[in-house]
Amino acid sequence: MTAVIVEDENIASRRLANLIKELAPEITILDHITSVESGKNWFTKNPLPDLIFLDIQLNDGYGFDILDLLEEHPPVIFTTAYNEYAIRGFKYNGLDYLLKPIDKNDLKKALDKYRKNFNTSTTITDDAKYERIKNLFAKEYKRRFMVKVGNQFNTFNVDDIAYFKSHEGIIFLYAHTGKKYPIEYTIDQLEEILDPVHFFRINRKFMVSVKAVVEIHSYFNSRLALKLNPLDEEQIIVSRERTSNFKKWLDL
Repeated sequence: MTAVIVEDENIASRRLANLIKELAPEITILDHITSVESGKNWFTKNPLPDLIFLDIQLNDGYGFDILDLLEEHPPVIFTTAYNEYAIRGFKYNGLDYLLKPIDKNDLKKALDKYRKNFNTSTTITDDAKYERIKNLFAKEYKRRFMVKVGNQFNTFNVDDIAYFKSHEGIIFLYAHTGKKYPIEYTIDQLEEILDPVHFFRINRKFMVSVKAVVEIHSYFNSRLALKLNPLDEEQIIVSRERTSNFKKWLDL
């Protein structure tokens, strides 16, 4: 079995190769690719491997750009520091989606999934392949939140939520009605349990729904300023490192 690693961080690439060698010694790593340009060059000159380990954000573009060059490509295990590309991964024969730093147990599960679901001697129809990939990526995101209102508890569907805000160590749920309620979650936890198609973390304090974004303005230092509904008294800025992904998120 053969594989290539597409990763522009040398330390991450070496660590991944070592984990693969430990967990799947039957896999031969053919090459370590560090950019979109070198990836395009490699795949035009070499036979396809059985498996691709692909970082999504590279210094000169996106790993998807390499896959777009190929009429067909083998299964892909995505490795990335961002979780908002999981939906797009459906289109690319994505076997699994691992967040950096790569957890050894998660990688083992992905490799086991490859062994179980891909047999090169078996022909799979496009419809069957799509259904299998969709099931592999399937994840249940949180659909409701229970919050305390006075002496009772109310339930809010995620469609009723405009955004979440961290204030003085407390996370508040802001409903589209304009009311806010404290909840017992962190912003990091919300980023994991909310559907990334509908919610995006714009900075360390705010997680916003696409329906809440009313206006977007350019802001200094390559950032963006947002107007949300309901309004918040605080100036709401998309952090510079998240601005590019925020634009892509709005354009899904």
